[in-house]
Amino acid sequence: MASKKYLELQDFSDDDLKSELAGTEAQYQNLKFDHAIKGLDNPLVLREIRRDIARLQTEIRRREISKFSAEDLANRTKIRARRRRQ
Repeated sequence: MASKKYLELQDFSDDDLKSELAGTEAQYQNLKFDHAIKGLDNPLVLREIRRDIARLQTEIRRREISKFSAEDLANRTKIRARRRRQ
């Protein structure tokens, strides 16, 4: 996956996002291992893949939050406010 941007990820289904995340994480682990053993031609690829993983996780979480009921959202807001005070 060569840098899926935010708009491209919105077109994916939930299952596609999860499978893409699993594949990207596996790819990242392989590249990290290869980089430790023999080095990569372009180590910046690791950063790009980490950012792609973060984009995927963010989109998955955004969809989870959008499915919350009003009560769940209110409870979530209270929990976040409590964390900020500590």
